[in-house]
Amino acid sequence: MANIQQIAKRAGVSVATVSRVLNHATSVSPKTRSKVEEAIKELNYEPSMLGRNLRNSESRLLLVLLPTIANPFYTEIINGIQDTAIASDYNILLCETDSKPERENIYFNMVKNKLADGVISMDPTVNMQRLNELAEHYPVILCSEYEEKGDIPYITVDSELAAYQAVKHLIKSGNEKVALITSDEKFLYARLRRAGYERALKEFHLQIRDEWIYHTKGLEFQYGVHAMRMLLKEEEKPTAVFAISDTLAIGALKAINMEREGSDPIAIVGFDNISFSSMTNPTLTTISQPMYTMGCQATEMLLSRIKGEKVENIVLDHELIIRESTMV
Repeated sequence: MANIQQIAKRAGVSVATVSRVLNHATSVSPKTRSKVEEAIKELNYEPSMLGRNLRNSESRLLLVLLPTIANPFYTEIINGIQDTAIASDYNILLCETDSKPERENIYFNMVKNKLADGVISMDPTVNMQRLNELAEHYPVILCSEYEEKGDIPYITVDSELAAYQAVKHLIKSGNEKVALITSDEKFLYARLRRAGYERALKEFHLQIRDEWIYHTKGLEFQYGVHAMRMLLKEEEKPTAVFAISDTLAIGALKAINMEREGSDPIAIVGFDNISFSSMTNPTLTTISQPMYTMGCQATEMLLSRIKGEKVENIVLDHELIIRESTMV
């Protein structure tokens, strides 16, 4: 492959002149520019994007932090991030932290060392103190999971309101015995969704029963199966369940299908509207988040921060998608 020195020799100009042409400087005469461009074409020269980015103190790379790539919730958000980044001549790097601080350190150092221009964090397990320290000097956006009263700009949905509307739907459908499958409440989304659950029960003067609130160790399918099995062992069983994620809800449906054949049905509502939620038996009623839009707007927010612009927090609308799992 030809280099810049060969281009300069072929065009009969200095290396500095070739550099000015490549960087679109206006100080080069049209005649000289034409000679350099002709030499570039003849020698099939392709400039190094890495070298150019380093000279401009930019990498054109955005980091996307998430705890695991396996969770289908992230798929559409990632698609939105990637499409918007590519349209602006950026690339993305998916950074699976696996909730390990040593991995976080690697990704944070990439930003500090100018190997990446900014971070979109979707990781609820991230060390917020260190992320806030990073955000003091580098562009960072929080997507979906965020920090209450924090300084890092975020985009999300109103989880408390969405959960309230989901549980209210269950109650108005004739269910007064509504259980909750939730996760570790050190995570904001879990606390907010439980608050919405309790708000709906209180509005209809229904008792909040500790034995009908099951905390899982994670959001994976198998935890939903186990949680539902435990709820089915209660002496007085719930007639409906609100699960704070679709993966937990789908696991709960599996347990019901396996262990309650011929028994009274149990209504289920999930949260996220992942692609699998319309493929279950029965199909899953769920809260739909505009995940692709969330990814697009998170990227636009980050690009604005990279330019030094101020951005405001965004709370997107959600929608209750009613399917067969609550038509019991």
